[in-house]
Amino acid sequence: MVLCEGLSHCKVALAFAIFMDFLGGAALLVGVFGHLQVKGRDFGDLLVYTGALLVLMSLAGWVLWYSGNIEGLSTRKEAGHIGSMVDRLARSLSRKIRSYKSHR
Repeated sequence: MVLCEGLSHCKVALAFAIFMDFLGGAALLVGVFGHLQVKGRDFGDLLVYTGALLVLMSLAGWVLWYSGNIEGLSTRKEAGHIGSMVDRLARSLSRKIRSYKSHR
């Protein structure tokens, strides 16, 4: 496990992102450079769009992995007065939304 020690947290999100990048890149390359015809119909555009979609989906994995590895966020005690004010504001907003939904 020494090999993966530098990756820290969220190894599943990292594996998802790399896998989707690989699949998307392969689909893009095959779609652009391969001549795929089945019964006279060209499927290159389909692979290009699919590859672009897969690469875009990998972005979610990269964001999850990166945000899961952020170190040094302040705790609630360190935030002090501002943190408690934000907590009160979020709580009151949540109560208003909940009461609005229940009165419908």
